[in-house]
Parts: sequence; structure tokens; C-alpha cells
Amino acid sequence: MSLYLVDSHCHLDQLNLKAYDNELGNAMEHARELGVGHMLCVAVNMKAYPKMRAQVEAMAEAGFGVSATAGVHPNETKGHDPEVEELVEMAADPRVVAIGETGLDYYRSEGDLEWQRDRLRRHIAAAKCSGLPLVVHIREAFDDTIRILEEEGAGEVGGVVHCFSGDWEQAKRSIDLNFHISFSGIVTFNNAETLREVAAKCPAERILVETDAPYLTPVPHRGKPNVPGFTRHVAECVAEQRGLAWEAVAERTTENFFGLFRKAVAV
Repeated sequence: MSLYLVDSHCHLDQLNLKAYDNELGNAMEHARELGVGHMLCVAVNMKAYPKMRAQVEAMAEAGFGVSATAGVHPNETKGHDPEVEELVEMAADPRVVAIGETGLDYYRSEGDLEWQRDRLRRHIAAAKCSGLPLVVHIREAFDDTIRILEEEGAGEVGGVVHCFSGDWEQAKRSIDLNFHISFSGIVTFNNAETLREVAAKCPAERILVETDAPYLTPVPHRGKPNVPGFTRHVAECVAEQRGLAWEAVAERTTENFFGLFRKAVAV
């Protein structure tokens, strides 16, 4: 495998493509020019899934490295909420390499959030049935998320805490549960000193990098729409914290990605 980065979490179906003549392929080519050779396109709801999955297939047929997940974001309140069996059926798709994104988000949702916790438990069950790792979203709900992951035996399949924004103790708890830590553009923000400390301390074999594009655009492109190519800036920041060249972070995180998401195919 030639050296390249993997954007371990993005939403290709939501990208702002105005700067790319409204062509997804142009954005993918831009990413390739910046050294990003594979992207994991993450599902957020069932209504958008068919279009997203079709885009992934089109990009794969065009020769780009791309994989998908199956799941419903913890904040989604509209549309179909799949049962375990449906998620397992979706996971049989050769392009689907993980279940998620799932998790808990107490920042955007209010009231009795037992429905979020039930959804998370269903996603964990589907991951265990399918043998695929989990893509976990956590916002202002760390303790409850970890508790449910522990109760449901999520460590059997492991996965990644995407867009990690916590401290070292939270990172350690996640790693002890057999999860990777994925750094997004947040690590480049001026007020992210605590997160940069995590990037420096995290075991090399547990690090991933991502954009969460079109969200969380990293420095030096703050204020612009995020795109998968900007994974390069995240990797450069992580490398700086660890006293490494970005190429070393690219090599390590790409190896970590394909080790975790075993169904993903390198191109």
C-alpha cells in the first residue's frame, strides 16, 4: 500500500461542492492531491442512506478509496429508526465496514432521552451480531455512553470514539474499552490545548484522524466548508504534538484504520 491518509469520518453526501464545480469527484481528487487516499462515509439517518450509498458506489467505481457505515445518529428524531435485524442486514453490504454513527448527545436533545440510550443499545447489538466495529458519537454524555458500552459488551467488537474532544482520563477509559480515538479539526483550534495533550499521549496504535466534513473545518481554513482533503491539516497537527513528521502519522493511522475496519478495501 502506498503512503496515504484516511479520513476516518466524513459525510460525502453533505459536502458543499461549490468550490469543486458541484462535482463530488473533484473534491475526491482534491483530497487525493493532499494525500488522502481513503474516506469513510458515515451514515446519519435512514432517509438519506440510499443516496449516500449510491454516491459511495459511484466514487468506488471511479477508482477512489471509499467505504460506508450503517446507522442512525443519536440526535435524529425524524424518519425510520431501524431495529437490530435491519442494521445487521445493512451490515452485510460489502461496502459497509462499521455500525454507526451511534452514541449519545445530550447537547442538542432535551427531555427524557431514554430513546437515545435504547438506540445505542440496538446499534451495539447489531455490531456484535455482524462482527463490525462501532463508530461512536459522544457529546456531553461521556459517562452514560461508556456505561452503556460496558454493559452491552461493546468491547467485543471495539470501534472508534469519533471527533474526540475529551481529556486524557476520558481517552484512557475509551481505549481500555477497546476503542480508538479519532482526532478531527478540533485539535487545531486555538482553545484545544487539552485535546492536543491527548494527541501527544495517545498510544500510536489507537489513533485515527478525520474531518467530519462538512463540519469542524480545521485551521488554517476556519470559516470555509470542510472537505476530506483537510484531513492533512489534522494529521500535521497531531504529528506536531508527537514530534513526528506528518508522513509518520499518515502511515500509522492508515494502518490503524484498516486494522480496525477490516472490511475496508485499500486502493
